[in-house]
Amino acid sequence: MSTPPLASGPDGPRALRPLLDTVLEALDSGARARGGPLPTGGPETVAARVREAVGDILPDQGDPHALRTLVHAFAEGAADPAHPLCAAHLHCPPLAIATAADLAASALNPSLDSWDQAPAASELETLVAGALAREIYGDGQRAATETPDSLITTGGTESNHLALLLAREVYGGSVRLVCGANAHHSLARAAWLLGLPEPAVVPAPAGTLDPTALDETLTRLPGPLLVAATAGTTDAGLIDPLPEIAAHCAAHGARLHIDAAYGGGLLFSTRRRAALTALDTADTITLDLHKLGWQPIAAGLLAVKDPRDLTTLRQRADYLNAADDTEAGLPDLLGRSLRTTRRPDVLKLAVTLKTLGRSGLGTLVDQVCARAREFAALVHDHPGFALHAPPVISTVLFRPADTTDATVAAVRRALLTDGRAVLGRTRLDGRLWLKATLLNPATGPDDLAALLHLVAARRATLAEGHTPR
Repeated sequence: MSTPPLASGPDGPRALRPLLDTVLEALDSGARARGGPLPTGGPETVAARVREAVGDILPDQGDPHALRTLVHAFAEGAADPAHPLCAAHLHCPPLAIATAADLAASALNPSLDSWDQAPAASELETLVAGALAREIYGDGQRAATETPDSLITTGGTESNHLALLLAREVYGGSVRLVCGANAHHSLARAAWLLGLPEPAVVPAPAGTLDPTALDETLTRLPGPLLVAATAGTTDAGLIDPLPEIAAHCAAHGARLHIDAAYGGGLLFSTRRRAALTALDTADTITLDLHKLGWQPIAAGLLAVKDPRDLTTLRQRADYLNAADDTEAGLPDLLGRSLRTTRRPDVLKLAVTLKTLGRSGLGTLVDQVCARAREFAALVHDHPGFALHAPPVISTVLFRPADTTDATVAAVRRALLTDGRAVLGRTRLDGRLWLKATLLNPATGPDDLAALLHLVAARRATLAEGHTPR
C-alpha cells in the first residue's frame, strides 16, 4: 500500500482538491437526506443509523470510500446551526470565509507552543490578540505599562478558568469568587478546580445580579474578592448592571471579571455597544467569537487590562523556549495559554476581522438582534403564547399559554424527535420556557412565523391526547 497523501507540502493542494469535492458532495447529500435542522427519530434512531452507515470503524483492511461514507453520516445526523429553525443554543452558523481559513489552519497544522512550529501564526496571534484587546478596552488614558492584551482560548469555560487563576495569583494564592445566581456554571467549577473557597452567590431576582445585594455581600465578606458579572446570560441573554457593579467593586477594592462570552459581540455594533458601558472597567473579560462572531468552534478570548497579570502563566521548557533562544529573539509562546499544543484558531479570526471589518460584523449583530425583536413581537401578538420579556440581545423566551411545564417540555422534545425545529429550554420565574437563540443573520420573517406555527401545531397535537414523555 502506498503512503497516503499529506495535506501540506508541495503535493498537498493537489491531494486535497478531489477530497474536498468528495466532502462537499457528502455534505450536500447528507443535508438533503436529513431534510431539516435535526435528524429525525431521536437519539436511539440516530445512533442506529450511524452504526449502520459506519459498520466496522477499524477494519483489518481500509475502506477507500470511508471519507464519503462518514461525512455523509456525519452530515445527515448533524444539527445544522445554519438552518433557520435551529435556534436552541449559543451555537452559531459559521461564516464560509472563516471555515475556509480553518481548512488552511488544519492543512498546515501549526502548533502554537514554539515559534519554530508556528512562525507566521505566532505573529498573527500577537496582532489579533492586541487588536481585540484594544477593541474591548478602548484607547482610554492608561500608562504604557497597562496596554491591554488578550489570550486566544477554546471558549468561555477556559477563559473564565483563566480569569480566576490570574486573580488568585494576583492576590498571592487565594481569592473568593462573588457571582450572581445567573452566572455561568463554569465559574463555580473553575473555583472548585482551583481549590478556591465556596463562591458567594448574590441573588439575581430579575435574571440579573442585584447590585444592592452585591454591595451588602462585599461589605460583609473579608477580602480578597473577585466579582464576576455577566454580559449576556446563557438562559435569557440578559446583561448585569455593569456600571453599578463596577462602582461597588471600586469602592470595596474588589477585582472585577465580566463574562461577556455572549454579549461581548455587541461591541462591534455602534447601535448596541452602549449596552456594555463599563465593560472596560473589568480586570479581565471573556469573549466568544463562536457566538456573536460566526466562527467555527473554537474561538474564545480572555482580555486582560494589565498584561503584567499574565506573568503567572510563564513556563520554561528547554525544548520549546530555551533561555538563550528567547534572548536571541525567538518568541516565547508558552506563557500565552495553559495548553501546550494549540491549533491556530487565530487564522479564522484574522480572516474574518479583515474581511468584514467592524462595520460588517456590526451589521450581522444588528440583524440577529432585529430578528429577535421581530420574533418577540410575533409571540406577544399571538393569543396562544406568552412572552417572558422583550429580548436584550438575540434570545427570546416564550411558551404556549395556559399550559403546564410538562407540556412545554414535551413540545420541545417532540420537535427534536421530529427533526423539524431545535429550541432550548430554561427555567425562570418558577416556570419552564422555550428558548429561541437567534444567531443566523439569514433568518427571515417567514422563518420566524414557521417556527411559531410548528410550536403551536405540536402543542395542539399533545392537547389531543398524546401523553408527554
